[in-house]
Amino acid sequence: MEAKPTPKVLTGREGEPFDLDVCANWTQNYRDRNPGDIVSHFFGREIIEKILAQQGCLGIRVYHAYDKPINGWQRAMVTISNFILKVIGNIEGERHIIVAGAVHDGSDMINTKPAAPVGEPMARTEMATVMTASTSTATADIVAQEALPCPGSPGCPKNVLSTSQRSLS
Repeated sequence: MEAKPTPKVLTGREGEPFDLDVCANWTQNYRDRNPGDIVSHFFGREIIEKILAQQGCLGIRVYHAYDKPINGWQRAMVTISNFILKVIGNIEGERHIIVAGAVHDGSDMINTKPAAPVGEPMARTEMATVMTASTSTATADIVAQEALPCPGSPGCPKNVLSTSQRSLS
């Protein structure tokens, strides 16, 4: 993967169709490090379109989140376990988000032939831009990777979703 220069501002062109084989390897790496954990989330087209339809919206940011807080002791244990994994276990790597479309039965749109969903007259090719997701296999489906991880890139917000502060001036 070739390093791209990091832009100073968001343009709406961040992210890219990405090689399916690399995506498969990266998601396997995640599953190996987090056995039994949730591996994906689905958001419906309607809510994504509502978010994108907001005036000035250039894209979607996905946050990692947990529904329950940890206390100081648990935070110390997480720090120690991360140290053990990285220094002693020599386990390194960045977490990535892989984005793929999904159809009516929940199947991911990866290397599939375009087909009309059950009970729907519109073929999937009419709903999606036809592109190539993998350099090795031509397909009508797209998988993508995260474009600009935060923190560490321009455009990273400082708000209640991204900092430990509850109120920001």
